[in-house]
Amino acid sequence: MTKQAIVVTGTDTGVGKTVFSSALAAAADGYYWKPIQAGLDDETDSETVARLSGLPSDRILAEAWRLRLPASPHLAAARENIEIDPFKLAVPAIGAPLVIEGAGGLMVPITRDFLFIDLFARWRLPVVICARTALGTINHTLLSVEALRRRNIPILGIAFIGEDMPDTLAITAKLSGVRVLGRLPRLSRLSRQTLRPAFADHFDISEFTKVQA
Repeated sequence: MTKQAIVVTGTDTGVGKTVFSSALAAAADGYYWKPIQAGLDDETDSETVARLSGLPSDRILAEAWRLRLPASPHLAAARENIEIDPFKLAVPAIGAPLVIEGAGGLMVPITRDFLFIDLFARWRLPVVICARTALGTINHTLLSVEALRRRNIPILGIAFIGEDMPDTLAITAKLSGVRVLGRLPRLSRLSRQTLRPAFADHFDISEFTKVQA
């Protein structure tokens, strides 16, 4: 297992965790891994990270499972008569910073009796929670924090994505007791050239790279 692996999860699907993962992997000059990809018709998350991060192709690790249907992995696998064995999902041993992106939120089922949060509990890696700044995020973020803590999964912090909502960030940090790592603004033109400086302006990469050093 790599000494500097971080799991990136979200409070829900579509919060921006793939964009955040792209920025984090690039800033850390590391690797990226999406263990399970569900949905192949459009650009996959690994392809998005390759495009936005600018990392060499060998830094984008191959998915363990690639499923055609854009749905929960348990359903996408069933449609193709594929059986996912989550106990075969081991963190690659690369000895370098590694960003691992989950699918949707913590309670997304990998199989009918195994959730992503169960996988993260096995790995015991520090987790970054990506959360919107929009209405509803306080509830979703606090629930995610509570679920991780009940399973003794280490939380590195919360990365907000969206417009600046100072009170939302402050009350979430206060009620959860989890530090806010920063806020990635929505970019009107999302590209490698705009994402890198936006991440550098709003996050301190040392807060990520010193983990498990």
